[in-house]
Amino acid sequence: MPLRDLHHHGASESAGDQQDTEARLIARAKAGDAAAFERLSGAYADRLFMLLLRLLGDRGEAEDVAQEVMLRAWRAIGSFKSRSSYFTWLYRIAVNEANRALERRARRPASVPIGPDTLQLPAASSDEPANRAENRELRAALVRALDELPPDLRIAVVLRDVEGLSTQDAADVVGVSQAAFKSRLHQARLRVRAAVGDAALAGSGA
Repeated sequence: MPLRDLHHHGASESAGDQQDTEARLIARAKAGDAAAFERLSGAYADRLFMLLLRLLGDRGEAEDVAQEVMLRAWRAIGSFKSRSSYFTWLYRIAVNEANRALERRARRPASVPIGPDTLQLPAASSDEPANRAENRELRAALVRALDELPPDLRIAVVLRDVEGLSTQDAADVVGVSQAAFKSRLHQARLRVRAAVGDAALAGSGA
């Protein structure tokens, strides 16, 4: 069952043009050009916020952490070595900050749960009320399943199946080997499928 958000990767520029532009912006940002940094990082701001919202489950907290991510990225831009893409580097900072926020929360439930609309599912084949209701129930079940995952497994499934990162990029973001990431993702997917299956059975009265 796909969880992937299909709204990204729609840039009109060619990949070569984008990389060239990004390289110039990185160089200017390293030289202290705040406007270049804002343009560079602003291109990922919406996706970064949605990532944090999915990981933290609290809109206000996600906004605060997103600001902290940008502040840390600005302070550390001089140390960016281009061994990974800027996107991967920025996401790694975001995941680290999300983990810090979860540790501070000490496993308290989120005050504002993730809304079902943060998970984009394929449109129903028919717009009839029964199909819309089924789609809402599925989203709610997915949200609950993600909420119940441990942070490391939740991060794995969000990066790979919701954000659509490659296994290599997702492993780079988390800072583990591909094998370790695949193991986490496998566990996460099993738990999500089990939880959604249970929810579907409960909804059907079985």
